[in-house]
Amino acid sequence: MASLEQVLRETSRTFAIGIEGLPHPLQGEMRIAYLILRVSDYLEDNTTLAPSEKGALLDSWAETLEGRELHPDLLQHLKATEDPSPDSAAAHHAAEILQALEEIPTQAQEVIRKHTLDSTQGMARWVRRGPKIDSEADLDDYMHEVAGRVGYLITGLFSLFSSQVAAHEQEMMGLGRDFGLALQTVNIVRGIPTDIERGWFFVPTDFLPSGVVSGAEFLKEENREQAMAVVDRLLGKASDHFQAANRYITLLPRLEGRMRYFCLLPFFFGLRTVALSRGNPEVLVSEVKLSRPEVLSIAGRTRLLAWSNRWIRRYAAQLEG
Repeated sequence: MASLEQVLRETSRTFAIGIEGLPHPLQGEMRIAYLILRVSDYLEDNTTLAPSEKGALLDSWAETLEGRELHPDLLQHLKATEDPSPDSAAAHHAAEILQALEEIPTQAQEVIRKHTLDSTQGMARWVRRGPKIDSEADLDDYMHEVAGRVGYLITGLFSLFSSQVAAHEQEMMGLGRDFGLALQTVNIVRGIPTDIERGWFFVPTDFLPSGVVSGAEFLKEENREQAMAVVDRLLGKASDHFQAANRYITLLPRLEGRMRYFCLLPFFFGLRTVALSRGNPEVLVSEVKLSRPEVLSIAGRTRLLAWSNRWIRRYAAQLEG
């Protein structure tokens, strides 16, 4: 049987780096929370199920997170899935993930259950609503459910570990939500062509140029210039959220370098992706990615200098260009 450490690496090598660098017991708690949400992501993003089926399975998963027994139909579906996405690795091991959740301290369990439950229920609501984003408020609502609540979860676990974070918990909850929205906005830009292919178009209707009413039209060559203006607007939105994320990170204790490292990796990667995507028509064709040497360079510098708020602000400005 695969360990949860192995399952985490199969689901995301990038997040595995940050989580495995966290101190104990925070490392184990964050691993469980992350894998629970990846099961939720698998159910939300599944391309073989009808919305009604996905909604029902998300409901069943939410009931499990409330403390009820894992429903046999849901367990059978999760174990039998042949979905090629990385999230399926977490889905296959849902029972072991839940067992690990039962074995951690009660306070950490409560934080994880509350926020993963809320996020899963939000995903179910959006699956039933369908892929229609009319306004920026709609976009923020969707992103809040799938990413903003993750900011709450992380802050809650950090507060249990650190009295300094607990002292700033109320402010950091709001900043953590913005952090999640920043990363999700970047994900939406990176995923424009693949999301459109699977039938989701996350660009708000009121962002679109006149005459463009679908994802397919958005990607047409004759609409390229207008589409790029919309992409730049989304990237500007991401940058605004990243300002709050910067404040979030600099409120973390300077001596908790591993906690800062965990947050700084996605923060810096996200900022650099904004820079690489701005004015780049490739975002309408394929996913923009950092090169491996650049990833290693950012990770190495961050490991050494995560304690310095001044360096964080300067390096963030440099990466975003």
